[in-house]
Amino acid sequence: MAAEQIAYTVKEFAPAVPGWLNKGDNAWQMTASTLVGIQSMPGLVILYASIVKKKWAVNSAFMALYAFAAVLICWVLLCYRMAFGDELLPFWGKGAPALGQQYLRGRAKVPESKHRGYNDVDDITEPLYPMATLVYFQFTFAAITLILLAGSVLGRMNIRAWMAFVPLWLIFSYTVGAFSLWGGGFLYHWGVIDYSGGYVIHLSSGIAGLTAAYWVGPRLKCDRERFPPNNVLLMLAGAGLLWMGWSGFNGGAPYAANIDSSIAVLNTNVCAATSLLVWTSLDVVFFGKPSVVGAVQGMMTGLACITPGAGLVQSWAAIVMGMLSGSIPWVSMMVLHKKCSLLQKVGGRTTLILICFFGLNYILGSELAAILTSGSNFFFLMPEFENNSKVQGLTLTKKNAHTQCENNYQIKVHIMS
Repeated sequence: MAAEQIAYTVKEFAPAVPGWLNKGDNAWQMTASTLVGIQSMPGLVILYASIVKKKWAVNSAFMALYAFAAVLICWVLLCYRMAFGDELLPFWGKGAPALGQQYLRGRAKVPESKHRGYNDVDDITEPLYPMATLVYFQFTFAAITLILLAGSVLGRMNIRAWMAFVPLWLIFSYTVGAFSLWGGGFLYHWGVIDYSGGYVIHLSSGIAGLTAAYWVGPRLKCDRERFPPNNVLLMLAGAGLLWMGWSGFNGGAPYAANIDSSIAVLNTNVCAATSLLVWTSLDVVFFGKPSVVGAVQGMMTGLACITPGAGLVQSWAAIVMGMLSGSIPWVSMMVLHKKCSLLQKVGGRTTLILICFFGLNYILGSELAAILTSGSNFFFLMPEFENNSKVQGLTLTKKNAHTQCENNYQIKVHIMS
């Protein structure tokens, strides 16, 4: 009897395997979700606990652990549909639970793909997996945004204040950015593209982290002057998990196991490796020896820089982006920090990493993505037309892209920069 039940579950007409389900896409999306989750748990938990002074290690790790759990509960109870649900305001969706079986087992929908299709009928891309997969995938993005933001206030924020801050920032800040771009809100309708979180994750957490660090105030002078990591080996382990997990971060953005996801994964790793080597080389040239902490910082800036265009640029462009992301943030941290009173006020290695990692590299990465985007890669992000019209040409500039099709249907895209 048990064998018959097992055999039944693998049949294509079984309730668990509807006709629209693509097992490969579903498996990859869940794998990508797990990789992004590993970036937070245990990646950033280990990294935060090891990169700060020993007296702050437990508190820093617990901030990341708490944020991961709190975001998940808030996400399924309210926030997913505020970010990806029906429109309430041009920048906000109608909050509602995402827990019902009928909702979760239905086919996923990507609100940002809504477009005017054949015969002027609105169409929307529906990935070949259930809504439950998409809900969890987007949760991992929301969770890592809060945990990355925590890097700006490590060693200076009370854990009880952090416990209140996490759900409030998720509801009133993250969901606004996510709906405006990914949920079909006003920024999407303006034609803004955010490939994998350049605005929704990097810029928002960077600006929020800078603001939080400013208002919470600087650490004690003795803590700012000497801020060694308490365990270099664990710091490298956490950084390695963050790097490997980024393949799911950018590789899962196309919502399918396709060519674009393969290109995104390759470009992600190429840019990170290049940035790490450039940062390390600059340390050797100017300070006479390489730095393990510097190598980790270079890796992180490279990962942040490639994210806005991981699936849009060619691999040679990923090397160019890595060279710039390993040099420009290096100058900002090693040179400008000593001359800028604002950076000194919010100072501390983790805060500066966050600012360079997200704020500066978002601007750098989005500008480079707009300039270096490959027309052939850009086709992967275009909606399909029901009449299978061939695209006659693609003109891509820094500010916009125009695609003219045979049926006189025109797409206008503004690449965020």
